Formats: sequence, structure tokens, C-alpha cells
Amino acid sequence: MSFFLHSSPILGSGQSTSVMLSVLKLFIIPVGGGIPAGVLLANAKGLAWPTITALYLVSDILLALVFEPILRILASVMGRVPFLARFSAALKGATARSVAHFGGTGAGPLSLVMISFGVDPMTGRATALAAGHGFLIGWAFAIVGDMLYFGVIALTTLHLNSYIRDHYCPVNFDCTAITA
Repeated sequence: MSFFLHSSPILGSGQSTSVMLSVLKLFIIPVGGGIPAGVLLANAKGLAWPTITALYLVSDILLALVFEPILRILASVMGRVPFLARFSAALKGATARSVAHFGGTGAGPLSLVMISFGVDPMTGRATALAAGHGFLIGWAFAIVGDMLYFGVIALTTLHLNSYIRDHYCPVNFDCTAITA
């Protein structure tokens, strides 16, 4: 418990690297508790907010490098398996009919960023791929949306933590909200 209660404002390079790696590991966790836990750990250990934000950006870039090949393989398999190809065609047809009511595809840049913000960057990238965007632009939309999400969660966590002195509470609150 004293791990979160005491912060040291001056970090040695070895300790700083260790803390940054620990925070990065928390950010890589693909569940909602990773951001609050990483932000609280970084804050308790005295990491500056630009460093925390850069670590989250690195976690998003690592996600892009790992997820893109998986996404491409799935897209390739969908076209080669007859049942999945028919399912994909039916899904595209249903989506086209639904979107026709709204007067367009709705997959503009802001929509793609908001999909990533509201769901997750992998869904944002998959949507960008379906809208015809390549690797760099598609992941740029997904990462921008996810960085906005990170900003909201990080600021909320720090703000809530300033009112509630139990350093485990924001993480517990976030995990409870996700599982409920």
C-alpha cells in the first residue's frame, strides 16, 4: 500500500526506466483498468504528464504493429471461405441499406475517430479498413480517437484521485463500471 502513497520527485535513470516500463505494461493491458492504474502509478512515481502521454502513444503504436497483420489475415480469410464470403456480402448489403437512410457512408474522419474513442482502437482501425483507408491513415484515425479517450480517462482519474485519498478507488471504480 505504501507503494502508491509515497512519490519520489527525483528518479534515477534506472528507476525511471523501470517505472516507465511498468506503466507501459499497464497501458498495454486491453481492459479499462490499465489506463487508471498506469496513470496512478506514473503520478505516484513522479513521471511528468508528457511522458505518461508518450507512453500511452507507444502502447497504441505497438498495438497497431501487432493487430494489423491479424486484421489483414482475417480480411483475407473472409474472402476465401465461401460461408464467410456470403456472410460478409450480406453484412455489407445490410449496412449499405441502413446507411442509405442517413444519406452517406458516415465513415468520414470524425466518425472514424469517434468510433475509436467510443469503442476501441482495433474497432476503429477495422472500420477505417472497411472504409478503404490504408495502414497509416487508418491507424492515425484510430490512435487519435484512442488518445482522446486516454485524455478523458487520465484527467478523470487524476481529478477523482484528488478528492478520494484511497489510491485504489479510481481503478476499482473503473473496473466495476466495466464489469457492470
